[in-house]
Amino acid sequence: MLDLTKGNPFKILIRYMLPLFGSIVFQQIYNIADSIIAGKFLGEGALAAVGNSYEITLIYLSFAFGCNMGASVVSARLFGAKKYDDMKTAISTSYIAAIVTCGVLMIIGFALSSSLLQLLNTPAEILDDSLTYINIYTGGLIFLFLYNLTTGVFAALGDSRTPFVFLVVSSLANIGMDVLFVAEFNMGVAGVAWATFICQGASCVAALIALVLALRKVKSERKLKLFSVSALKEFMLVGVPSALQQCCVSFGNIAIQGLINSFGTSTIAGYSAAIKFNNFAVVSIVTVSNGMSNYTAQNLGADKVYRIKDGVKAALLLALGIAAIFFVVYMSASSEIMLLFLNPENTEAINVGHTFMWIVSPFYFVCALKIVPDGVLKGGEKMWQFMIATMVDLVVRVGLSFAFAPTFGSMGIWMSWPFGWFLGAVCSQIFFFTNKWKLSARSAHELEYAREQA
Repeated sequence: MLDLTKGNPFKILIRYMLPLFGSIVFQQIYNIADSIIAGKFLGEGALAAVGNSYEITLIYLSFAFGCNMGASVVSARLFGAKKYDDMKTAISTSYIAAIVTCGVLMIIGFALSSSLLQLLNTPAEILDDSLTYINIYTGGLIFLFLYNLTTGVFAALGDSRTPFVFLVVSSLANIGMDVLFVAEFNMGVAGVAWATFICQGASCVAALIALVLALRKVKSERKLKLFSVSALKEFMLVGVPSALQQCCVSFGNIAIQGLINSFGTSTIAGYSAAIKFNNFAVVSIVTVSNGMSNYTAQNLGADKVYRIKDGVKAALLLALGIAAIFFVVYMSASSEIMLLFLNPENTEAINVGHTFMWIVSPFYFVCALKIVPDGVLKGGEKMWQFMIATMVDLVVRVGLSFAFAPTFGSMGIWMSWPFGWFLGAVCSQIFFFTNKWKLSARSAHELEYAREQA
C-alpha cells in the first residue's frame, strides 16, 4: 500500500502510475487479441462481428467503471483520513451494491441483446456471430464487475502493482486460449468470447483472494459492519454519475456504430481495428486521470489540498508524454497496424482504419488536457461537473458525425472526434480552475509541504 499524501508528487505519481499504465497496456492487449485473432483466422466478417458487439459491451463496462470509481474514490478518501473501519465498511457495501447491479444488468442483457444488435443496423451476415459473442460476454459479467471493483479498491489503497500482476498473467493466457479455441478447436467467434470469459473469471477470483489478504493487514478497532446506508450513499454519489456518464458515452457510441454500419462490412471492420488502438491511446491517458483521482481523494482525506496543484503538473507531463508516443507511432505506422488485424487483400478496410488514425491521433494532446483535470474533479467528488464536460464532448461528437457523414462519408464521422475533445477540454479546464477547494491552502500546511520537499 502506498500513501499518496507524502513525498514529492511527481516521484510518487510515477511510482504509483507505472504499474497502472502497465495494467492498461496488458488489458488492451487482452482486448486487441480478440480482434486480431478474429480478423486473421476467421476473416473480415468475424472482425466486424466482434467490433460491432464491442459497443454493446461498453454499456456493461460503464456500470463496472461506475462501481470502480465509487469504491475507489470513497475508499481512498477514508484511507487518507486513516478511518480504516469506515473504509472496510465502505468496501463491503460497494461489493453488495455491485453484485445487485450486475444481476439486474445480466437479466436485461440476455433479454435485449438481439434487439440492440438490430437497433445497430447490424448486417445480416454478421448478426449471428455478434449475438453469440454478446451472450457469452453477458454470462461473464459478474467477473467483470467484481474484478473492476477489486482493482479500484487496490488503487485506492495505493497498491497499483497487484492488479498489474494479475492482468499480465490473464492477458497472456487470453491470447493463448484465443489461438487454441479458434485455430485448434475451430470454435469461431464463440471461441474468442469463451477465452475472455475464462481468463476474466480466473483473474477475478485471484484478485478477490489477494484483496481479502491485504485488508486483513489493515488494523481494525471494532467489528466490521458489512453494510452501511451512509456508505452506500457516498458510493452512489460518485458511482452513479460515473456510470451514467459512461452509459451516455456508450449509447452515443452505439448511435455512431449504427451510422458506421450503414457503410457496410469493410467500413465496420476497418473502424473495429482502428478504434481498438484509439481506445488503447485514450485509456492510457485515462489511467493517469484515474491515478489523479485517487491521489486527489487521499490528499483531501488527509486535509492536504495544497499538494493537488503539483500533482496536476506531474500528471499533465505524464499524459502529454503518453499522447506524444501514440501520436508518433500511429502517424508513422497506421497501415502496418491495420495489417495486424486484416489481410492485405482487405484494402478498403485497411484504408478506413488508416484514415481514422491519421485524423484522430494528432488530437491526443487535446484529449490529455481534458482527461487530467477530469481526474481531479472525480477525486474531489465534483461528479456533475465531470459529467457536463464529458457530455459536451459526446453531444458534439455524435451530432457532428451525423452532420458530416452525408457530405464526407465515413471520414466525416472520424472528423467529429477532434471537435468533441476540444470543447470538452475547454469545459474541464474551466471547472478545474474555478473550484475553490483546489485553490485553498493553509500557511501551516504550506510550511509542512516545503519541509517535505526539502
